[in-house]
Amino acid sequence: MTPAHPALGAEHETFRSQIRRFVREEIEPHLDDWEAAGEIPRAMYPRAAEVGLLGLGFPEQYDGVEAPDTFYRMIAVEELARSGSGGIVAAFGSLGIALPPIVALGSEALKAEVLPPVLRGERIAALAITEPGGGSDVANLRTVAERDGEDFLVSGQKTFITSGLRADLLTVAVRTGGPGMGGISLLAVDADTPGLARTGLDKMGWLCSDTATLYFDRCRVPASRLIGAENQGFLGIMRNFNMERLALATQAYGHALRCYEDSLAYARERQTFGKPLVRHQVIRHKLVEMASRIQALGATLYGLIWQVDQGGVPVAQLCMLKTLATDTLEWVAGEAVQIHGGAGYMRGCAVERIFRETKVLSIGGGASEVMRELAAKQLGY
Repeated sequence: MTPAHPALGAEHETFRSQIRRFVREEIEPHLDDWEAAGEIPRAMYPRAAEVGLLGLGFPEQYDGVEAPDTFYRMIAVEELARSGSGGIVAAFGSLGIALPPIVALGSEALKAEVLPPVLRGERIAALAITEPGGGSDVANLRTVAERDGEDFLVSGQKTFITSGLRADLLTVAVRTGGPGMGGISLLAVDADTPGLARTGLDKMGWLCSDTATLYFDRCRVPASRLIGAENQGFLGIMRNFNMERLALATQAYGHALRCYEDSLAYARERQTFGKPLVRHQVIRHKLVEMASRIQALGATLYGLIWQVDQGGVPVAQLCMLKTLATDTLEWVAGEAVQIHGGAGYMRGCAVERIFRETKVLSIGGGASEVMRELAAKQLGY
């Protein structure tokens, strides 16, 4: 059900096949064990780097893998999502929101120091913005970094941080100036910095990806770890958001595809009242409606990927895409569980896991309500 798009060629499909094979052979057989353990083995990160997942889209000089266009990055997200685990996408993908501000704004010395080990899978990186009292209100964050000679002293809390428990490197949003967006800076903080404590959070989904609350108690961070200019960090955060929302929409699309494919296969195999489930009209209509909504989402998604690739910054459209994608996934996942019946309610079933994980995509990267309001403002309403 991959949308036909003139920008897609044989090279894209070769890359898709490579990632799909990696997912089927090295990820899917172990998902249940990793979900139960609450993490994926660290040994998987260098392996993901070897197949081009971790460094995709990052400069080669820092051990990244140059991507000719944005489609490659989104194909990787889509195929990871088709594993049926959002935790896998989150675990491997946390560097995708932690590192771009460093690439865009960091000094050459900082980039040379922190990027290569993460892109090789030797270290894990996470982005720390959300605070206990803040959520989507980034401009009013309260974690403070006070200048002390050649260092900053960081105090405050961050929460709901993906990979926060195991991350070795943290890209942290802090307040170095006055109120509002003009007083925010970004710092690259090593997780073993004295004064930093972390606690894990229990979640309804993404179980193989750790999530944490971070506590900073006068953590001393060298000023050389400042990412970009002081009090200009909000720019780096906002530059991140568009690509993050595109990736979240792509993840929702990949999950929806997996729900549809598994539902169709189950409906063909399951016998009810003397015939396959798919031979009942009500089930066929459910499958057609699932396919229709997914195809509409895919066409919109791939069209916006192309716009972004051409240098466009369609903020309103990306916000609307994210809500379209997450709304579509919530409906498709619900129908998938319904088609599976009791089997869809059992742990170990991909549609059960996806159903539990739909809500995090409607919240992360900007809640659906925030997305609609931002789109309205961008459209001049």
